[in-house]
Amino acid sequence: MKSQFLETGQIVNTHGVKGEVKVVPWADSPEYLKQFHTFYLEGGTPLKALSVRVDKTNVLIRFEGVDTVEAAMKLKGKTLSVSRADAKLPAGRHFLADLMGLEVLDAATGERLGVVEDILTPPAHNVYVVGGGERRYMIPAVPAFIAETNVEGGYIKVNLIEGLETDV
Repeated sequence: MKSQFLETGQIVNTHGVKGEVKVVPWADSPEYLKQFHTFYLEGGTPLKALSVRVDKTNVLIRFEGVDTVEAAMKLKGKTLSVSRADAKLPAGRHFLADLMGLEVLDAATGERLGVVEDILTPPAHNVYVVGGGERRYMIPAVPAFIAETNVEGGYIKVNLIEGLETDV
């Protein structure tokens, strides 16, 4: 079952003296977080955003009721989420949280390779770490390797080449 909330970043520090917080975003782009007006702390506590702006690779957010450095410091280290209902993606894109645990199948043979255990996010492209079988795979999330992603069906079909597998 899909969670009501999607984790979108972590508050890592304060910014300025008026209660603004610095967030490391967990999205393809920090710009993505600018569309949200309400964020949620762990446990579902809502925080209304008064301003959301990008600063280099981070996001600076000012929340209603958080207007001092001291109040902002209380949020440091907290994970921010957004409501799944508010989060929109272009067609063909998926939330990483929805890919975790999906079964991974060889597109050519239908063989079960394992499940997505982790997703690495280096700058060039994501890499799916697949385990749970005899071998472990590191599969780049690019069209040459990903034949089909079916979140509703619970699987990803991949095109394997030599070098993607390792012994467990």
